Amino acid sequence: MPGHNGVYRLAPIAFVHAPTPIKPKLKDSDDAWTQYRTAARKARISVCGAQQMIQLRESLDQDPGGLPRMLLLAFDGGYTNSTVLKKIPPRTVCIGRIRKDAKLCFVPDPTLRKDKGRILRYGAQAPSPEQLRTDDSQSWQTMTFAHSGGSHPLRFKRLQQVMWRTAGAHQILQLIVIAPLAYRLRKGSKLLYRQPAFLICTDPAMPVAEIIEAYFQRWDIEVNFRDEKTLLGVGQAQVRSEASVETTPAFAVAAYAMLLVSAERAFANCSDGLLPQPKWAAGSKGPRISTQQLIHQLRAEVWGRGLGVERFSGFASNLSLQTKPEKFNFNLASAVCYANG
Repeated sequence: MPGHNGVYRLAPIAFVHAPTPIKPKLKDSDDAWTQYRTAARKARISVCGAQQMIQLRESLDQDPGGLPRMLLLAFDGGYTNSTVLKKIPPRTVCIGRIRKDAKLCFVPDPTLRKDKGRILRYGAQAPSPEQLRTDDSQSWQTMTFAHSGGSHPLRFKRLQQVMWRTAGAHQILQLIVIAPLAYRLRKGSKLLYRQPAFLICTDPAMPVAEIIEAYFQRWDIEVNFRDEKTLLGVGQAQVRSEASVETTPAFAVAAYAMLLVSAERAFANCSDGLLPQPKWAAGSKGPRISTQQLIHQLRAEVWGRGLGVERFSGFASNLSLQTKPEKFNFNLASAVCYANG
């Protein structure tokens, strides 16, 4: 979902059950091992990712006005392989992380092509990503990108019109090398550096700023995983039937996605209208609304309906002189059951 000043939020759109086949025992027959190896190849995470990429493109084409839209996908090195790159559907651009010692080639020179014999599909050998990074003849370029409400300087190198045998002879790529970013563990501590990043893009003409921004936005997927596992308990449901094991995590992720989309439409990444933060956290305002705040807001609204409270803001700052407890005018058990239903 789009944001302002580099503050954005990604919402999950699919959660596919991809179990690993059960490995047979050593004493099992050869047919059992053959079936296991065949099922293991089909159950690879990269195969599932390629299938989801194709289904997402087909679903986007069926939407009104979705046929001419470009689909941009960013993934880590686990999906930057031939299984995914050789199955990219039309009108789709992929950005992935590549190894520093990957063997790249230039586009073949048309003047070297012969009328007879094998077609020249790959040109001369290109420098590897690590060689491009350490090549002093290639100067670093600088840019500033907005992320998490702040501006960050960044250095990069770019090499266009390259090919990779893993991606196939029909893919012309561009290579982006991002210099290590400096950071400090705490204020005034020693300056440390992260590892450099090596990216490839299947669109050789795509601007570098869009490529780097799309790849940095991919980190929000890891944030989604953390929220789903720690806050929502995805994967911790005590179910045993095959259908429940497959659908319960997907249902929880769908509810999480609805929460994020609803919060974006209701608050637009603004804390106005939310529950007031506690005193100990009043000064630690983040660049965007956290998932924990959204869960608290949803719980307060649901509990408020059952308790007969319309709004939770504007708490009294002074204690009441009335020491006797107030009597409840509603069914407390019904309100609690409704809030936890």
